[in-house]
Amino acid sequence: MSQETILIRTATFNPKVKTYIFFVVLFFLFTSVIGIVLIPFWIFGLGQWLSGKFFKTLSCTLTNKTLNFSKGLIIHIEKTIPLENIQDLSFIGGPILRYFGLTLIKVETAGGGGGHHNQNMMSMLGVDNADDFKTMILAQREQLIKEKYSFSQAAPASTSDIQLLNDIKNELVEIKNVLKNKS
Repeated sequence: MSQETILIRTATFNPKVKTYIFFVVLFFLFTSVIGIVLIPFWIFGLGQWLSGKFFKTLSCTLTNKTLNFSKGLIIHIEKTIPLENIQDLSFIGGPILRYFGLTLIKVETAGGGGGHHNQNMMSMLGVDNADDFKTMILAQREQLIKEKYSFSQAAPASTSDIQLLNDIKNELVEIKNVLKNKS
């Protein structure tokens, strides 16, 4: 099995993401008291500039082992997800996203702790050809798991591994006996 990381695909993003971000922020400005004061600044330049800057921060690459994603202006988020940890890929496309011709891909991963649900989630907004990108991620995940499984089946256990397992077994037997004697 190769240890080398190979780039498979770099995602491109739909430029309509800028317009979508502009209008979503505008909506939230309208719904807040302080935001109403900022609306003219947002409409006459600041919104287009920040939406464009945010769009330029969007990056997603698929390698033979990981899915790498980054986004954000003020809070920059970079995530590297091992493909074998991906549990689910889903599309979210409400009426507003559909109006802009955008899709939100949510990636759910294994682990991340019980109470921190957002740690094991990642969202990618506006990936061009989202269906193809999702298919490519899942296909690479399957290939990686098959390689890992076939590699682990083919590799014989070393003497040190067998000794370690026997030591663990003996410790567990001792713990079992101590617990049995206490009750």
